[in-house]
Formats: sequence, structure tokens, C-alpha cells
Amino acid sequence: MSNDMNSMFNYPLPVLGFVAYCSNTGKTTLLKQVITLLKQKGRHVGIIKHCHHEIEIDKPGKDSYELRRAGAEQAVLASVNGWALMVEHEIPTYPALEYLLERMDTAQLDIVLLEGFRQEGIPKIEVVRAELEAPLLCDDPAYADSIVALATDIEYTDRNLPILALDKPEQVVQFIEAWMVRFSDARG
Repeated sequence: MSNDMNSMFNYPLPVLGFVAYCSNTGKTTLLKQVITLLKQKGRHVGIIKHCHHEIEIDKPGKDSYELRRAGAEQAVLASVNGWALMVEHEIPTYPALEYLLERMDTAQLDIVLLEGFRQEGIPKIEVVRAELEAPLLCDDPAYADSIVALATDIEYTDRNLPILALDKPEQVVQFIEAWMVRFSDARG
């Protein structure tokens, strides 16, 4: 797999993950900053977050919650400010990334960012924080080919990857924008 493109499937937009060896590295904080900066530049960003816990966006006592609890396997909650599709699984299972991406409205987006999904063969920025003293995913052969950059507070000099300052989200955005251009050029 080329670590520059989405070669695991034919998706019309660039897909870039943010991953880490462990929790509390600052992935969400960095992503919030990156999304804000991309939005300021006129970019339309989609996000898919891998959660390790149950998701509940509806509230007990509300009609939509009660209808889902009655047995609806899929429910769309719609209002003037947005909508959400809830899909219930009797047997807990993570949906495939390709399935989730197919639900994104690509006509409205420029890029899809992921938080998590480190096992997927898509390009990723690894987020590393010195204080956690965690191993690097880019050193693991299972992940090495898909890591395209490190966002870190560690000054690495021995890496064959772009090193992005964790506390400089504008540097991460600059990398993402250049990466998006390479994606577009590769798509023709």
C-alpha cells in the first residue's frame, strides 16, 4: 500500500487518520484545532471517531429513544439544524470503515479525518506525547507503512517521516493541505 493515498478502497476524498499507541495523547485536542483551522481556510471536513464505549445520542423518555428501544434497528433523527442515523446492533460489532465512509456526503466535503482506526490500512498521522513514554506505532511493522507523519512534542532526528510539532496545529494543517494536493494529483 502506498502510504500517501487511500489504496485500500476507491473513495473519492482523501481520508487521513489520527492515531496513537494509547489514550490521552491529545488526538482529540489536536483534531479540534486542525478542524477549526481547516474550516477557516474554507475546507469542509468530515470526521469519523472510533469509540471504545457505547454511543447514546438520544435521551431516555424522548419519543425517538422509546421508538428505538421498542425495536427499531435503524432510526433517523431529523431537525432543522441537522440529522443523525442511529443503527442498533443486537450483537455488538464495529462497522467496517468503508461502510461508515459510504455514509458520508462526499459532495459536501473536502476531506474525512478519522480519530482512531489504527488497524485500518489508511494513511495516518501518529500522535506522540513524551510524558506517556509509549512505544511508537511507526516502529511496529503492522502499522509502519500507513504512518505518514508524527505529530509530537519529542525532537526526533532518527525518523524517515515528517515530524510535526504537536503544539503547532497550523503546521499539521500545512502538512494536511500538501497531502490533499498529492491525493488530488494521484486521482488525476
